[in-house]
Amino acid sequence: MYVAGMDIGSIFSKAIILKDGQVVASLIKRTGGEIKAISHRLMEEALAPQGLQIDDLKSVVATGYGRISVPFADKQVTEISCFGRGVANSFPEVRTVIDIGGQDSKGIKIDERGKVQDFVMNDKCAAGTGRFLEVMANALEVSLEDMGPLALQSGSPEEIGITCTVFAESQVISLVGEGRRKVDIVAGIHQAIAERIHGMLRMLRIEERIAITGGGAKNIGLVKELEKRLGTELIVPEEPQLIGAHGAALLALEMALGRKGS
Repeated sequence: MYVAGMDIGSIFSKAIILKDGQVVASLIKRTGGEIKAISHRLMEEALAPQGLQIDDLKSVVATGYGRISVPFADKQVTEISCFGRGVANSFPEVRTVIDIGGQDSKGIKIDERGKVQDFVMNDKCAAGTGRFLEVMANALEVSLEDMGPLALQSGSPEEIGITCTVFAESQVISLVGEGRRKVDIVAGIHQAIAERIHGMLRMLRIEERIAITGGGAKNIGLVKELEKRLGTELIVPEEPQLIGAHGAALLALEMALGRKGS
């Protein structure tokens, strides 16, 4: 029996296929364009190696900001629930999840089954999100993938204010114009983002262990800055961008088996 989960994010869309509960295919692609068409292409590409079509799926659950635009989904579930379920499946010891996505960042408290106990979210401003990092990388003419490693090379980070993405970008450009070292500017950006996320997390009663997911989890500089503030090592999944889609696929499996999901 095949089921699928899809996580349609603002920057990347992800899909996972389960066969009898085991992952047999996964795919990550940039969202872009019209979501209905993107979701069809993403699922068809994920299914192709298995020789399957969308109609062969017993159940499909969609999550993410574009979940309501997936025409073949049997159910739409918030990403908060899906991240909780996906993390608990791989890391049952985790009680707090930090998710850093393209348009928002979240802190989620879960129980041993992945059921959400509480959450906080920054979705009113790009500061503290993947989009903010992307803007800063462009301003510095540095690849997004290089930002994290560069941050670790600094011994004297610049102080960056991130109350507003536009003002932060202007500040970064001014620092470059003053001849400040890029590694110090990059480190300052990471410190500022980590402080913003940590401030959000203080609204939760954080419990260890803590996992970090989303595209931000691939940034070693950001992970290290958060670890300093939290005083603990973060658990980073092998592919942190797929956790939401995996949680959605697990819920799809429950639907297919006739059990009630969260």
